[in-house]
Amino acid sequence: MKSKLRKSLKEKKFVFTAETSPPDTGNKQVIIDQVECLRGLADAINVTDGAGAKSHMSALATATIIAQNGMEPILQFTTRDRNRIAIQGDLLGGWALGIQNILCLYGDEVKGGDQPETKEVRDLDTISLLKTAYDIKINKTYPSGRKITDAPEFFIGGADTPFKIKEDFDGANLLKKINVGVEFFQTQYAFDKSILKNYMLKLKQLGITDKAHFIIGLGIIKSAKSAKWMNENLFGIDIPEEIIRRIENSENQKLEGIKVCVELIEQYKLIDGVSGIHLMGYKQEQEIASVISNFK
Repeated sequence: MKSKLRKSLKEKKFVFTAETSPPDTGNKQVIIDQVECLRGLADAINVTDGAGAKSHMSALATATIIAQNGMEPILQFTTRDRNRIAIQGDLLGGWALGIQNILCLYGDEVKGGDQPETKEVRDLDTISLLKTAYDIKINKTYPSGRKITDAPEFFIGGADTPFKIKEDFDGANLLKKINVGVEFFQTQYAFDKSILKNYMLKLKQLGITDKAHFIIGLGIIKSAKSAKWMNENLFGIDIPEEIIRRIENSENQKLEGIKVCVELIEQYKLIDGVSGIHLMGYKQEQEIASVISNFK
């Protein structure tokens, strides 16, 4: 069992990944209906893990349903909700259920969720989570040394945020993640072309783009009001004023947001080191599919 996403990236194909969030239901058909529009378009589908620090159907179950219906998931793992024993069990269980790709994340803090009294686990930090997955894959043992038969061969991903870099930027955090097994990065939203272009140029100069694939985060801006809220409330988001004004002055703001997304993808495809696009947006699977269809 091998990751098709890894194969496409190794073959230098420009990939598209899409995000979906587990629903608030116990009905698996809801998930199938939710992602069906992405079939044949998205190279893989990210399944969020307790996004917003709120309970939903488990990410592991959701990713399994997607895999069993002929699409390739990327299972997001956060450090927030499980201790190392549970994480190790879910890593093996996910592989057994057809999940080849994982994305290791810190995860939203519970104070921002709808049950702020919840106790966070955080038994492992992000680097330790990555190292656990990598050691299981490479050493074929648990951290305790016990042997694992038919060990997973995960395609391991990490998160990144393109930003305005300073001269002393050395990519140390990215290299730390690469050294514990990260083969691809999916980034936070990157709406500013100049910031992304300079960032990727620096990564290339540092040799980092030779060590890992970078899939750049984008989304469909639904309205100028939404764009302003994202700039003010979401970490690492920098939507340029010219894009906000363009959407604000359009006759159909949602349609204009789709056009902006498509145009940015066309430009980002030309940036050296960009291996693909990761499209995010809560309950926006249909809109994401419409964007990807422009490139298939």
